[in-house]
Amino acid sequence: MVSDKPRVRFPPSPTGFLHVGNAHTFVFNWLFARRLGGQVVLRIEDTDELRSTPEALDAIYDGLKWLGLDWDEGPDIGGPHGPYIQSERLQIYNRYCDQLLASGRAYPCYCTKEELDQRREELRAAGMPPRLVCPCRELSDDQRAAKEAEGRRPAVNFKMAETGVTVVEDLIRGRLEFANSEMGDVVIRKSSGYPTYHFAVVVDDHLMKITHVIRGEDHISNTPRHLQIMDALGFERPQHAHLPMVLGEDRTKLSKRHGATNVADYREMGFLPDAMLNYLALLGWSPGGEEEIFSRAELIERFDLSRVGKAGSVFERGKLEYVNSEHIKRAPRESLLEQMVPIFQEQGLLEQEPSAERLEWLGRVIELMRERMRTLRELGERNRYFFTDEFDYDEKARRKWLSRPEVPGRLRALADRIETLERYDAESLEALARALAQELEIGTGQLFHPCRAAVTGCTVGPSLFHLMELLDQADVVRRLRRAADFAERLSQQS
Repeated sequence: MVSDKPRVRFPPSPTGFLHVGNAHTFVFNWLFARRLGGQVVLRIEDTDELRSTPEALDAIYDGLKWLGLDWDEGPDIGGPHGPYIQSERLQIYNRYCDQLLASGRAYPCYCTKEELDQRREELRAAGMPPRLVCPCRELSDDQRAAKEAEGRRPAVNFKMAETGVTVVEDLIRGRLEFANSEMGDVVIRKSSGYPTYHFAVVVDDHLMKITHVIRGEDHISNTPRHLQIMDALGFERPQHAHLPMVLGEDRTKLSKRHGATNVADYREMGFLPDAMLNYLALLGWSPGGEEEIFSRAELIERFDLSRVGKAGSVFERGKLEYVNSEHIKRAPRESLLEQMVPIFQEQGLLEQEPSAERLEWLGRVIELMRERMRTLRELGERNRYFFTDEFDYDEKARRKWLSRPEVPGRLRALADRIETLERYDAESLEALARALAQELEIGTGQLFHPCRAAVTGCTVGPSLFHLMELLDQADVVRRLRRAADFAERLSQQS
């Protein structure tokens, strides 16, 4: 199917959470379709009737919507080619399965799973590919009747060609050839009456007018089987593109042992959806040039399937954090505030119904800190001093500044001056501190650094006086005096 307005599909199986690898596949389909003005079809492949759950389906919807990936047809919005849930399409699959049985390209299989597994093991032991070799292919009508009389419920197998090759023209990998003699027959309907993946996907892609099948490279071996089923049913072939795998840092397939693989986990960890989308797009696709940070609109404008590589791409948490930090720097303050409020509330740092004044203050805190944030959670986790006096002095602050015998007096003098300061802002605070340092005949660092340790508990952070401006004047005075008392005790102990 050749079209300048492609139709692509994303067919998740609702048997678990939305995996990073699956999200990666959707991102590439979505960008490809949106770049060319095409359509995206969401199809739920729930023919694994034992493992599919409504909870898993909800998790898929939530993950996709958080990423900001939309679709033009699907179970939730309908469309002209529904139903879009495979378990609601059983009659459709049966009709095409009967067509293959009638044409002689499929046959009933009465073998048990144990019998088939045993044959595959025998083939492995003989050094041959463990393909499906089923004696039911050659059963006579009488033999089939005998099997039925035993009460065996048959599956249905598709007869694969036994000689020659099947050619896959891949948009990413070029021409791929598969020897038919090595593939074996394909189960297309289980004894339960449910279609297998191999059959349902072929029927659905045809009836939903899918022009491009863009999926992971782990499906490469499935494609020649699907092509033969398409040909037997008289379906036009879509174009295929097999994406590189998403790998863990040890260059094996990304799995739980590498850390979080659930897209929802990254939302909880404080990553922005635009950053996640940006990073997933970079896994296997080269935009050309050195630029790596793209808005959603820029990704759509620049995405080109011809620039997708073959080699697997490593999912690096550190690189994702870098991309996220760059998106945090660029995001509108209102957007960051909206996403961070529930995080602060969960961390116990913000009331459930903050006032307008409190939200305005929080927006100023975010503006000050955005250049230093890698995730949305970090502000509350590493900078509690904005919200509470209940923080500890870190080891460096204690050792380098609060253990000096001259520090308590300097902090108390600074507290006294700030307590009487009439105009409490960054400019006035800095002028006051500089004047005190000059009066004490010390370098400004000898006062500024202990002040930071006293007010924040640490030795690094944003502009000291802009930080202090965002804190209550009385709180700053109290923290300086508390730190002076603490420094005095440290000095006495040493």
